[in-house]
Amino acid sequence: MDSVLYEGDRLRGWEVACPRRAAPLDGVVVAGFRDRSGAGLDMRVIPQPLVTVVIELGDGALAVENTAGNRALRSLAAGLAPGEVRIRGEHVDCVEVRMSPVSAYSLLGVSPTDLDGGVFGLEELWGHHESRLREQLTSAREWDDRFALMDEFLARRHASAPSMDPEVVASWECIVSRRGQVRVGDLAVSCGWSRKRLWSRFTAQVGLTPKRAAMLVRFDRAVRGLSAGRGAAEVAVACGYADQSHLHRDVAAFAGCTPGALGPPPDIYTADAGHL
Repeated sequence: MDSVLYEGDRLRGWEVACPRRAAPLDGVVVAGFRDRSGAGLDMRVIPQPLVTVVIELGDGALAVENTAGNRALRSLAAGLAPGEVRIRGEHVDCVEVRMSPVSAYSLLGVSPTDLDGGVFGLEELWGHHESRLREQLTSAREWDDRFALMDEFLARRHASAPSMDPEVVASWECIVSRRGQVRVGDLAVSCGWSRKRLWSRFTAQVGLTPKRAAMLVRFDRAVRGLSAGRGAAEVAVACGYADQSHLHRDVAAFAGCTPGALGPPPDIYTADAGHL
């Protein structure tokens, strides 16, 4: 068996599967989620510096609620910082793929800019390839088989896909490694571009301005600190916020709630199936 399966009371009736082997593509993580208890899914989407694809393989669709209204989707792609989004579903059985913006630029077939921070039906991006992939994944009942199908599908897309400018990749990696505490001017100098050119190329290929990307990475770190039980004042200082009020404003802007209402981060490595 090539996958790790997590089950138990702490998962509240959910089954979570993760491949044991390393992902064949950098910046891509695949996982599987199955609702064993029939309790259903009702979760707030917490923005992360990742693009997320979810392919539902059960009998029903996922209900996606955001400021644009309500949609029923069998598969979806959520861009960076999708705003206030809630997802509900019954008897969920799905495969999830999380991609760094660098990987998403190649694999989605559109620039993350085209997602505009929203949630889209995956068929809008992958066309008939989405329905064919979903049929194959549904037929493959074992997680290992599903993960193998996803790996093959993504590898084919990656082989013929465009890649980001190396300067944009280096700037993104710098933002992540510095945990969002970096100046745009310093990024421009490090890659040999003008500030204006970096701003334009980065925004076109990542989907956020360099400044907004840095804010999102810093927010993601703050969410994890708050979810670990650290106080808001301590987290604000550790993450480079001017003060606690500054942290509160960012949480409201990205997640539409207060720090206390965030809940745990949607991280498969914690095997927390309450967040896909």
